[in-house]
Amino acid sequence: MMEEYRYTAYEADEGLRVDRFVAELNEEISRSYLQKLCKEGLLSVNGKPVKVSFRLSDGDEVCLQVPEPEPLLIEPEDIPLSILYEDESLLVVDKPKNMVVHPSAGHTSGTLVNAVLYHCRGQLSGINGVMRPGIVHRIDKDTTGALLICKTDEAHQALASQLKEHSITRRYRAIVRGNLPDEEGVIEGPIGRHPVDRKKMAINHKNGKPAVTHYKVLERFGSDTYVECVLETGRTHQIRVHMASIGHPLLGDEVYGSGKCPFRLQGQVLHAMILGFEHPVSHAYMEFTAPLPDYFTELLQKLRK
Repeated sequence: MMEEYRYTAYEADEGLRVDRFVAELNEEISRSYLQKLCKEGLLSVNGKPVKVSFRLSDGDEVCLQVPEPEPLLIEPEDIPLSILYEDESLLVVDKPKNMVVHPSAGHTSGTLVNAVLYHCRGQLSGINGVMRPGIVHRIDKDTTGALLICKTDEAHQALASQLKEHSITRRYRAIVRGNLPDEEGVIEGPIGRHPVDRKKMAINHKNGKPAVTHYKVLERFGSDTYVECVLETGRTHQIRVHMASIGHPLLGDEVYGSGKCPFRLQGQVLHAMILGFEHPVSHAYMEFTAPLPDYFTELLQKLRK
């Protein structure tokens, strides 16, 4: 079974080597692994296999096929987990900062999946393949908070359906730069790959997918604002892109922010605080709260002073 990645080259990509282009777009895949796939004829431009040195033109359609890796690549690791809830079907964990959710080509250890494989003794749903067992949704490496893991395929299918129907509750806490003009608001804008900076996402009306974020001010500090963000959809970097699009990027966000951050932070100040869903077996609505991490509460205290 192959996983396919498809990209379109824009004017800004003209003359770029195809291996560099794909590597910049997909940090999960190392350049050496990319070269191996290319030799196997799995990297194509406009439907024809190419060499890694192939240089792109505006409008080229790039396709990379990644074979499903062998199960032995991902090893269970005894990494401590903060578990908010667990039963025979699923568990809800509180992910710390600086932890990637699932392994990827060339990066197979130290992830949340490695930790969960050890904790669950391998009993995880297999719907997303061997690299992402049990993973229904993701949060960024430097985003903390509640994440849902499925142990059975039945639970995974039921919760993936809820996610698609936007019936899962996902409430985040964030600190954004500047003083928001309104107490609350809704940001709507399709999110897709940035047309020039290929490492970033952006509001992209041509190639983006619909995205809606609701925000509410919790506390104002003049130069920064503490907010709650509620996701209606779950696109890559959604809150980060949407808040930056209205001129209020997340504090500490080195990708979408601008200017020097006055605090020593490791990435954006964003926490997935509340996660609610209908249990796939009992059908009861359940809601879990991941407490604010220490760095977040300490930062709030500094801002209040």
